[in-house]
Parts: sequence; structure tokens; C-alpha cells
Amino acid sequence: MDAADIAFLVICSAMVMLMTPGLAFFYGGMVRVKSALNMLMMCFIALGICSVLWVLYGFSLAFGSDFADGGGGLIGNLEFIGFRGVTEADSGLLAFALFQMMFAVLTPALISGALADRVRFGTWALFVALWVTIVYFPVAHWVWGGDGWIGALEWDGREVIDFAGGTAVHINAGIGALAAVLVIGKRIGFKREPMRPHNLPMVLLGAALLWFGWFGFNAGSELAANGTTAMMALNTMAATGAAVLGWLLYERIRHGAATTLGAASGAIAGLVAITPSGANVNPMGALLIGVLAGVICAWAVSLKYKWGFDDSLDVVGVHLVGGLFGTLAVGFLATEGAGYQLFALQSFAAGAVMVYSFVVTWLIAKLLQSTIGFRSTEEEEVGGLDQVYHAETGYDFSQGGSGSVSVGTQTPDAATAAGDTTGDKKVDA
Repeated sequence: MDAADIAFLVICSAMVMLMTPGLAFFYGGMVRVKSALNMLMMCFIALGICSVLWVLYGFSLAFGSDFADGGGGLIGNLEFIGFRGVTEADSGLLAFALFQMMFAVLTPALISGALADRVRFGTWALFVALWVTIVYFPVAHWVWGGDGWIGALEWDGREVIDFAGGTAVHINAGIGALAAVLVIGKRIGFKREPMRPHNLPMVLLGAALLWFGWFGFNAGSELAANGTTAMMALNTMAATGAAVLGWLLYERIRHGAATTLGAASGAIAGLVAITPSGANVNPMGALLIGVLAGVICAWAVSLKYKWGFDDSLDVVGVHLVGGLFGTLAVGFLATEGAGYQLFALQSFAAGAVMVYSFVVTWLIAKLLQSTIGFRSTEEEEVGGLDQVYHAETGYDFSQGGSGSVSVGTQTPDAATAAGDTTGDKKVDA
């Protein structure tokens, strides 16, 4: 890399880093008020854990040469462990490692939304460390490592396309979230009690931060400032805007209203779907991918009620379904190489990641649940996790100069909308 490309990649890294706090706001506003801080912390802790593990051994496992000759492209070796031997002269390597570190941080954080309101914080932190080591690092090597077996797949001159993380990030996290949910179980009151977002402005802010950071996520994956970078950035914007409209149109027809939560979720669905394919389709293809992703993901989030799995914040419906759709759609919409061969390669790669991630994630979650315990107690869940694990609350209503007023006379719906499902909470006037 020349100096300009290195500077570009460092800026993109900072943008992708901002996506994890953005995800924290997006998820944090969607949960109930009693566990808002816990949701923020479940995302934020990934910045600490994954950054450290990436330097110690993660980068080496993901992007080192194959562990052994004839190793099958399964895992990297330890040539970069602790970044030994790497100096300032290796500026391109350092910039690349920084950029990829942000992907390693964000991917396990995505899973947290599926487990909102009901897991132990300490166990969650251990889960992140185990999951990123056993699931994310190997899959990143398969897809993006120089010797990775998925990256090496070829049929009739066509190769697997995952420009910025459809399989390695979104399908990987989405199917992992489903596996963890099946181990942990449903929230108390699922499908019986209202579990509305407590702060929709926070949700929209988080979605906007994610949208901004996603330009670094997608365009930065070219690792240089060139025409492909520009096309990926344009397609990112086009697909996301189309997905917002597609989701809202589905909501309006199906439910009679175009909601703020739907607009935010539609944006994320479009961003997810264009991630694997945006450098390989034209802007019209990006619009088609976006609008269809908005409609398909809006429909997919309802499946948790039909099939009975409690994916709290729709990680499966948005990231798994959106990532899978974008990964497969490029098989037919790619500007070069589209056809049944490319579609088959995309399907095989997505299926392999899904099987591996689901099985290993289920085993990790089951092991933690059976040993130290993963699920919070009923008392902790009902009372809220903020005080239990963080000794804090997201909103302090005890201070202020104008006194307090009871909301006990509100209707249940009004009290719930205010973030209080008990109907007798004191709020600052």
C-alpha cells in the first residue's frame, strides 16, 4: 500500500470502530428501560475483549499462512502471534490488521441483540472470547485468508464473492445467534407481555451511526481508494435507501403504519444485504437487492413468533436472512460471471458457514449454560439487569428540581410506552 491507501484504510477503520457503539445505541434503544445499560455494555465489551485477542493471536489465526502444509485452508498459523517481528516498516500490514480488527469486534457484538434481557454479563464476556476464537477467526481465514478453503473455491473460472462480510460476518453471526437463542430459551413473558422499544430516538441514532460507519466497512474492504471503492460506496447508499422504502412499504400494507423502528431496521437490512455483493453489481442491481432485502427481512422478523424462538432484537431476521439473500443474489446479479455456477458456489459457501457456526455456537452456549450458567435468574430478569450486573440505571429519575409525579394512573399501554411495565413507577416531572 502507498501512503494514501494506508491513510484511507486507517480512516475506514475508525469508521468501522464507530459501528460497535452505533450498534449499542441501536440495540440499547430497542430493549426495555430496565436493561438498557446491560445491552449497551454487551456490545461495548466486545471492543475490549476482541481487540486484545486480535493482537495476541486472532490476526495470526485469521490471516496467517495455513497452519501446516496441506492443512486444507482451515486455520492460520501463529506467525503473527503478538505481532512479533512486525515494525513500522510494515505499515501496510499494520493498517490491514487494524481494519480487520474492527470486523472481529463487531461480529460477536451482533449476536448480543438476540440474547437481550436475559443472560449473565460475565458469562456473555466469556462467550464472546470463546466464540471469536473458535468460530470467527477460523471462518475469516476460510473466506479472506490467503490459504482459506472457501476463498479458493472455483468453478468454470468463477470464485466465491464475499467482498465485505456476507458469510464471514452476517451469516456467521446470524446463525450463531439462532443457536445461542435455542440454548438460552425465551424471555419471561415472550408473546404474552409487551416488550416495546423504550427509546426510538436512540434506535434511529444508532442506525444512523451504523449507516455512516458502513461506508468504511464496505468501501474500505477494497483496501485502496479506486473505482471499485467508489462503486461500493455508491451501491451501499443506493441499496440502503431502497431497503428503507421496501421495509416501510411492507409495514404499511401489512400493518397499516410506517414505523420509525421499521425505517431503522430497513436501513440495517439493506446494509447487510449489499455487504457481500456491492462491488460486483451495478447501481440498479444494488437498488433491486436493497428493496427486496427490505421486504424479505421485514417478513422474516415475524417468523420468531410463528416458530417460537425468542430472537429479542431480530438478529436472525435481519442479519442471517439479509446476509444470506445478499450472498445468493449476487450469483444472478453480478456484472461478471453471473449464472448457476456462481450461485452454486455462493450457496455452498453460505451453507458451510451456517453449519459450522450453528453447531459450534450451540456447543459453546450449552457448555457455558451447563457449567457456570449463561441464563440470568428469573428474579434478575424480571427486576432488570442494569442494577444486578452494573449497579447503575440508564435513567435517573430521582434527581431534578421540579419534583416527581406518579404515572400509576396511566393506562397500561401508556405506562409501557413510557418504559414502565408496572404502571406505578415514579418519573421526574
